[in-house]
Amino acid sequence: MAWFRRTPAERPLSVAEAIPRVERGDLTLIDVRELGEVQSTGMAKGAVHVPLTSLPARADPRHPNHDPVLDPSRPIAVYCLSGARSERAAQMLRTIGYAQVHNLGGLKDWQAAGGKLSG
Repeated sequence: MAWFRRTPAERPLSVAEAIPRVERGDLTLIDVRELGEVQSTGMAKGAVHVPLTSLPARADPRHPNHDPVLDPSRPIAVYCLSGARSERAAQMLRTIGYAQVHNLGGLKDWQAAGGKLSG
């Protein structure tokens, strides 16, 4: 049945695969945690901080608060603390029209795969 097939864009992206892509600049990484969480732990190096609550406005190119760093034509990866909020973020982005969206899970997954932190 066709609905079981996955397109290459839907193939899960591992954190280990994401790290060099973020470093090269060919994958936009979004931290969807709240500001207090980011301030207390730092965030993945190369990530853009967009809290889940402001993601719909900042990610939608039709919205006046759209952040041009968030480009629907580019691959996007999201993470949070454990992966639950980032899954909601991934669903939101797909609804807005982002075709290549990956949920990387939590910040600890990033660190466990050798990803560096900033701030």
